[in-house]
Amino acid sequence: MATKKLLLLPGDGIGPEAMAEVAKLVDMMNTELGAGFETEEGLVGGSAYDAHGQAISDADMAKALAADAVLFGAVGGPKWDGVPYEVRPEAGLLRLRKEMELFANLRPAICYPALAASSSLKQEVVEGLDILIIRELTGGVYFGEPKEIIDLGNGQKRGIDTQVYDTFEIERISGVAFELARTRRNKVCSMEKRNVMKSGVLWNEVVTATHKEKYSDVELTHMLADAGGMQLVRWPKQFDVIVTDNLFGDMLSDVAAMLTGSLGMLPSASLGAPDPKTGSRKALYEPVHGSAPDIAGQGIANPIAMIASFAMCLRYSFNMVEEADHLEKAISAVLDEGYRTRDVMSEGMTELGTGVMGEAIVEKFRSLLSDQAA
Repeated sequence: MATKKLLLLPGDGIGPEAMAEVAKLVDMMNTELGAGFETEEGLVGGSAYDAHGQAISDADMAKALAADAVLFGAVGGPKWDGVPYEVRPEAGLLRLRKEMELFANLRPAICYPALAASSSLKQEVVEGLDILIIRELTGGVYFGEPKEIIDLGNGQKRGIDTQVYDTFEIERISGVAFELARTRRNKVCSMEKRNVMKSGVLWNEVVTATHKEKYSDVELTHMLADAGGMQLVRWPKQFDVIVTDNLFGDMLSDVAAMLTGSLGMLPSASLGAPDPKTGSRKALYEPVHGSAPDIAGQGIANPIAMIASFAMCLRYSFNMVEEADHLEKAISAVLDEGYRTRDVMSEGMTELGTGVMGEAIVEKFRSLLSDQAA
């Protein structure tokens, strides 16, 4: 079996603790399945700044570009609040996205049946929730120029961020949304602010044209992004796939994540364009949660989002679909048996620490694989 090159970037806060549970899975799959994973580890975020004065070193960036897939933990924390803006921990993630050309961010919002009561919304609103937000990741206001603060004199300053999108950027991200919708419930909702933003007008026009030209079999609707945020809270199960720009995608995917009960539960994938010769994509997988420095080192962090991100890695980077399915079923089964980490703990359940939860999922994954083999 061909070697699969994985770069692990645990980062800061609870990132290393969560990544350690993925490492257990990788070791188990290599030992028992002959999966052929070859792993390297690097620094990103505050840990990279402490070591190199950069949010990610050139050497580790080169490792990311050479890897088949990158697994990323989390970055940041109050320790680095005073570092220069250009080398802040988050700059490491932005550099990875930009240099790996990861234009499509996939963020599922899935409510596991065992956790439906953990959501802040009524159980009937979120039970069975399964939506996918496709966020454009390399354009828009986060990367547009000019981006600056100007001193106007007389004690006044002006902050400038520029929202910019070209036709091809909108075409390719909407294409990803339509193609993934075909594997799900065949519905896409495109969200922008065409009522007040020219970029939103163009977004709407290009998505509509792309749909008409190549994907007319998929149901397409349009919604203003602020109305979309309201509808996500009102009745989220009306959506299947949502496609939107970088800024609105950042906000809407966080709203969707909290519908499920905890940010600690949800994974994400960031994908590049397929290579014309090999069909492979640059890809980075990361949990939705942040570095949570307030609980770092206590052994209570929820590793499920990191483990589920690895499941997405198996699915999208290595076409190990059965293994991905079994890993996702293992997560659900462990929750069904009443095991919880502190962030999703409820009465009558059994609280587990980070390591024990990870081991429980590994054992359930092993059991499911054995059942299949039998």
